[in-house]
Amino acid sequence: QVQLVESGGGLVQAGGSLRLSCAASGDTTCVSAMNWHRQAPGKERELVAAISTAGGNTNYADSVKGRFTISRDNAKNTVYLQMNTLKPADTAVYYCKAVRGLFDIWGQGTQVTVSS
Repeated sequence: QVQLVESGGGLVQAGGSLRLSCAASGDTTCVSAMNWHRQAPGKERELVAAISTAGGNTNYADSVKGRFTISRDNAKNTVYLQMNTLKPADTAVYYCKAVRGLFDIWGQGTQVTVSS
């Protein structure tokens, strides 16, 4: 079992920054990737950024490229999402996801609100 706990969300003005954290606990040995997704009201959940646990390869949604950075600290089993130059369109609940074999494990989500 893998458990994920997100933190770092909050209210920020447009142009500001936030850093989200996702701490993983339990059996993380077979986790191949960690992703950040987000879901805005009335919209489908979308992938924001992903990072592989082995090589550290990263992938970003076009809407956040150049503004968001995903990183990991394997020693702490923690993944981060640094979000800069935030826009009101980034307002959403942000979820961390661990990919472990055929299974996806989700965190509870953290709210990010960007005011104009």
